[in-house]
Amino acid sequence: MNAPLFKGVITALITPLRDGNVDEAAFAKLLERQIAAGVHGVVPMGTTGEGASMDLDEHKHVIELCVRLAAGRVSVIAGTGSPYTKEAIDLTRHAKTVGADGALVVTPYYIRPSQAGMAAHFEAIADAVQLPILLYNVPGRTGVDLANETVARLAAHPNIVGIKDATGDMSRVSWMRTNIDGQFDLISGDDLSYLGYHATGGVGLISVASNVAPEAMVALHNAAAAGDYATARTWQDRLIGLGKALFLDNSPAPTKYALAKLGLCNEEARLPLSPTSDAVKPIIDRAMAEAGVT
Repeated sequence: MNAPLFKGVITALITPLRDGNVDEAAFAKLLERQIAAGVHGVVPMGTTGEGASMDLDEHKHVIELCVRLAAGRVSVIAGTGSPYTKEAIDLTRHAKTVGADGALVVTPYYIRPSQAGMAAHFEAIADAVQLPILLYNVPGRTGVDLANETVARLAAHPNIVGIKDATGDMSRVSWMRTNIDGQFDLISGDDLSYLGYHATGGVGLISVASNVAPEAMVALHNAAAAGDYATARTWQDRLIGLGKALFLDNSPAPTKYALAKLGLCNEEARLPLSPTSDAVKPIIDRAMAEAGVT
């Protein structure tokens, strides 16, 4: 079996804003912090990057900016999902053109197609663009669940190389590992259950918490990858409060609040997201302290 194409800690980057526009200076600072911490990749314009709230020009600009600034130092997996298949193809083509290493394509939200419809959607994108694609299954946000059997069908496509599984269901990684032939990158999309996902056969995590605590998340992954689960559990215990706190309000607003506390950006989010509530902020503060982030 070949080595995974994508693995390790891959940060689902926020998109810092200032006066309604992308704050490029803050974006560059955030990206450099991630690279210095040793993350293995980044995702611009995913859920955490507010990709669904950006117009097409902004979406493409942020991906191009990320590729240019990363300069090959880490993998850039561009968020290119859309419920409109033609738009998803356009975004994925653009990601390839500007030099992204892969694309993260979410299931079609709101429309809620059948399994056959979702399979056809992903196959159309993969047929149109010669770029490694990660499927993205997050039923809590999209209202539709990509079934294991559909994933196995899609895994046969040479351009579909893995999945970001944000279901938190540990049984899925075992099923996929034993029912999909050849290399297929099994990547968690849930910070809270990552250690269990890795122990069951996952190879990486697309993380929200690593925006705030990248060094700690990398340490957790590296310990697990080395088979040192005692150390990995120590890191998990230290980070669990942060992982929970960052979802106590509409994400990524809590993450932006935490990063603002660190002086890395401001809290501004794109409507319809609202800033983190005052009731949640002290919980985030305590979780950051527990995680050793100051």
